Amino acid sequence: MLRNELKNLWKVTRPEVTRKVAEAAAQGDRSENAEYIYGKKQLREIDSRIRFLSKRLDELIVVDTPPRDTDRIYFGAWVALADSQGQAYRYRIVGPDEFDQAPQYISIDSPMARALLKKTRNDTIRLHQGDTDNEYCITGIDYDS
Repeated sequence: MLRNELKNLWKVTRPEVTRKVAEAAAQGDRSENAEYIYGKKQLREIDSRIRFLSKRLDELIVVDTPPRDTDRIYFGAWVALADSQGQAYRYRIVGPDEFDQAPQYISIDSPMARALLKKTRNDTIRLHQGDTDNEYCITGIDYDS
């Protein structure tokens, strides 16, 4: 996903904005040309995102194999939980660049994921959320889904 975003920014979006900036610059006085000023701002934002993605992609490690101990919760696990009222939840622990891809994905940096790490089935975790403490029981761990 990040590679696709980088490719799109570099090959499609940036050339399009560059063309628009060049057209706006050809109209004359750049100091009062809103299209030129806005286009230059867009280019700075695009270049900043390109730099970030390039650095981030160099640092990422793709984890595509389950851990040795699949009875414990680690990165990539699907975790089934039940709260004290019996409400069921299912989350997957993913990297900080992935958690916004699906509503059931939670970042490994989140308080819930940190509380879940290395726990096993039937363990209980407590989370302070807002002004309440919530308790969850781990009802399942899966790495295949």
